[in-house]
Amino acid sequence: MSMDRPTPASQGLFVPKLLTVLREGYTPSKFSADLIAGLTVAIVALPLSMALAIASGATPDKGLLTAIVAGFLISALGGSRFQIGGPTGAFVVVVFNIIETQGYDGLVIATFMAGLMLMVAGWARLGTYIKYVPQPVVTGFTAGIAVIIATSQIKDFLGLTTGELPGAFFDKIPVLFEALPTLSPATLAVALGSLVFILALRRYRPTWPGFLFVAVLASVLVWAFALPTETIGTRFAGLHPSFAMPSLPDVSLHRLGTLLPSAFTIAFLGGVESLLSAMVADSMTGRRHRSNCELVAQGAANCASALVGGLPATGAIARTATNIRAGAIGPVSGMIHAAAVLVFLLVAWPLATFIPLAALAAILFVVAWNMSEIDKFAHLMKAPIGDRLVLLATFGLTVAVDLTVAIEVGVVLAAVLFMHRMSEAVEVQAHMKLLEEDQADNAPHAVPPMEERELPPGVVASLINGPFFFGVAMRLGETMDRIGTPPKVFILRMRAVPLIDGTGASAIQTLIDRCAKHGTKVIVTALQPQPEQVLTQMGVLDSAVIRVANFDEAIVKAREIVAG
Repeated sequence: MSMDRPTPASQGLFVPKLLTVLREGYTPSKFSADLIAGLTVAIVALPLSMALAIASGATPDKGLLTAIVAGFLISALGGSRFQIGGPTGAFVVVVFNIIETQGYDGLVIATFMAGLMLMVAGWARLGTYIKYVPQPVVTGFTAGIAVIIATSQIKDFLGLTTGELPGAFFDKIPVLFEALPTLSPATLAVALGSLVFILALRRYRPTWPGFLFVAVLASVLVWAFALPTETIGTRFAGLHPSFAMPSLPDVSLHRLGTLLPSAFTIAFLGGVESLLSAMVADSMTGRRHRSNCELVAQGAANCASALVGGLPATGAIARTATNIRAGAIGPVSGMIHAAAVLVFLLVAWPLATFIPLAALAAILFVVAWNMSEIDKFAHLMKAPIGDRLVLLATFGLTVAVDLTVAIEVGVVLAAVLFMHRMSEAVEVQAHMKLLEEDQADNAPHAVPPMEERELPPGVVASLINGPFFFGVAMRLGETMDRIGTPPKVFILRMRAVPLIDGTGASAIQTLIDRCAKHGTKVIVTALQPQPEQVLTQMGVLDSAVIRVANFDEAIVKAREIVAG
């Protein structure tokens, strides 16, 4: 009797990158590089973790606990060499709503449930598919979250006296407007000074840890001049951080059912954000992450964070990028980052109580601006009407209604749009079958196989066959990864592409930008009307792209460039 057992290849899918790095040979020089990178990231994470916790309706120590526990496990167990985990802006809205409606123990339950969902998703190998969520959906809800975060910080930025602010966006705005006469000049001065200082450092000293500098400098000034502005110590008086287990929450079936949608939202956001961050790390380093291993690690980290009373956690794109730029070698840097935050919490917590909330509000304004991705939002607004509808619907529902509803509606709209475009593809290309039969060499309209053409040295060709939508757009980026050494000319064959959407166009733009960095010329062949209209409308077909009518002309042009 035989039993189904995982193959060696499938077992390797869940091996943490930490073990991979150690097996490669972990030398003292590599540890030194990871030590510097980990301490650098910790400097960024300290003020940011506290600011995000306060914006989420929790106490600042919860953000630090999350960075310590979840951050350590995400690095130790994850499928990315460089991922830095912790609290992120993506969770602020959903965490605030859960605490407001279900209490903090409700958040603990929802976070633990989300962790279990993420582990199951990883074991079921759903990580391969989560990263294919349409770009208009992701950009829509992240931009909506950015608006809500910025709005939530107006009170602390201006020093308004309002009492407890309503959670809903449109209920909050009139309350803030009515409270404008209570504006505190001292608080506004601290907030504006902090914001200007951060922006100045980003412009003139981009490698300096601006968030930490602002937190320290603002604290010193407020203490030295006894400025009448609220600090962490005055708002959270008597707070003593600890890893004590939270009181046993009510885990009845009814409550689990009530928290299920929120838990799903946390799991969805955690999965999408972590894999997006891992893909950004891959693009910066040329490495490849293990998506399903990463989901399992994210799930374990969220379960552990919930057990110590922390917040939901996921991969943080900005901190991960900082880790890479600081020279990290592997996951040890993320573990060191968590250990450094722990040392701060145990030794220097009293100093954190002097940080003014106005400075943290300025930090979160910068975070919200970065999350909004204005350029990407504007770029997608040039996409076909269906993509714009998905983008605006997801953005509007995130701001006006609820993040869970926004994600559900956005994904459903994208799926409906995909099915509509598939039917359009059959109508436009009725003579082309979805499953093509073998054809004779002289058959009309046949697309000549690339392997039968002799390409000059330094020239690579790639064929896109069929509608180019969000479900397959990510595969284009893998083409350059497989090539290795950048070619002199990249030929993109698009004769068999009847339709393209905004995510597909963005993938082509990313490929073109990547080729430009390596000095690779891009030739696009045989564009059909709909792809030509979309790519032109979104500004993809600029002067850097060479367009020709067919593959033969592309080869001739490539020979000229290589000989050139």
